[in-house]
Amino acid sequence: MTRLICVTSGKGGVGKTTLVANLAASMAKLNRKVMVIDGNVTTPNIGFHLNMPVAKTTLHDVMRGQARIRDAVYMHEAGFYVLPAGISFDEMKGVDPSTLSEVVANLDGTMDMIILDSAAGLGREAQSAMDAANEIILVTNPDLPSVADALKTVKVVQNKDKWITGVVLNRVRNHKHEMTRREVEQMLSLSVSAEIPEDINVPASIAMRKPVVSANPRSAASEEITRLAHSLIGLQYQKRNPSLMSRVFGFIFD
Repeated sequence: MTRLICVTSGKGGVGKTTLVANLAASMAKLNRKVMVIDGNVTTPNIGFHLNMPVAKTTLHDVMRGQARIRDAVYMHEAGFYVLPAGISFDEMKGVDPSTLSEVVANLDGTMDMIILDSAAGLGREAQSAMDAANEIILVTNPDLPSVADALKTVKVVQNKDKWITGVVLNRVRNHKHEMTRREVEQMLSLSVSAEIPEDINVPASIAMRKPVVSANPRSAASEEITRLAHSLIGLQYQKRNPSLMSRVFGFIFD
């Protein structure tokens, strides 16, 4: 049976799509059969992150009944499958977000994991992605407005009787004005599964249109995302030791 995971957030700009792309790449490295679906049908972004912004056949075509699912699925070089949404305004016409559940249901059993990148917020489109999944991963930044919006999302998810697998704190800088892990857990009444640090390698990898776990697997963000992927699969993660050169330069500049 396929695990259907929706990655969502209370507000935009918290790094949800980046996490989706990198979790898929990390799980593919662990020999899992993974598919990413761009459930953000009005403002899709996953294609830009994965160097495939324009696809001949897309999720929109499938949702309109104009194409078969298998014709809209593409293999990414990182080893996972992608069902991208179309990026043009015209492609959105005649698409009912609620049909996403039917598309996902037809894929059940074909993959080990299907990860849906939802629209941000609590609108109909975001809720359609939640409805299509069995599990929810909630992404937030460690600031009060983001966590407050995350709390609203928690209430919606709970009303849908969906399981929240975990909360991911993204872009953690460890500044004194940030909310701590403990404060976030108390506010949401949920455990934080990962704290992904602010890492210059992440925007650099987005510019390269590659997951950071592929572009720079030893970066701080990559290490934490990889650890999260192991945890979601149920594997123990052992952090890799830095290379000899890293230790030498660390000693020199310490």
